[in-house]
Amino acid sequence: MARIDGKKIAFLLTDGFEDSELTSPWGAVVDEGATATLVSPADGSVTGKNGHEQRVDMAVADAAASDFDALVLPGGVVNADHLRMDEAAVAFSRDFFAQHKPVAVICHGAWVLVEAGVVDGRTMTSYPSLKTDLRNAGADWVDEEVVVDAGFVSSRTPDDLPAFNAKLIEEIEEGPHSAQTA
Repeated sequence: MARIDGKKIAFLLTDGFEDSELTSPWGAVVDEGATATLVSPADGSVTGKNGHEQRVDMAVADAAASDFDALVLPGGVVNADHLRMDEAAVAFSRDFFAQHKPVAVICHGAWVLVEAGVVDGRTMTSYPSLKTDLRNAGADWVDEEVVVDAGFVSSRTPDDLPAFNAKLIEEIEEGPHSAQTA
């Protein structure tokens, strides 16, 4: 039996995502028995900055955090910039925190969480260029490979994916965290 059998994991992204920041965690959760679902404001399919194309499973406007066990936010500048301007994507992200569910973010994906107002008081990391944005939003930003703060996993770049994936699986396996709040 895999570590997270039967868990449902939402991956929220749109065009311009960092390819490996989708494909690597996606493979990790599926390999451990979870069902991965691509949620997006885009229709049909999305394309990463390096050309990876993947079918959208569900429109973010139709998605509910209550239907999933965890959320993964891949990075990519264009992806994150578009998502933080999409009200449904921001609300969907915020709802995972309100429901105390694990959330994992890498690279520029953290912009969505700044917009959602959920990083204040949280220790986290990101792509270094977001350091000031995150600190201004109240986060305690640190330059580390992977940071876990009460069910909230964050990493910097694709180089950190092995550590990110390991902590993602661990936090999903642990389930909801009472300190994971919006």
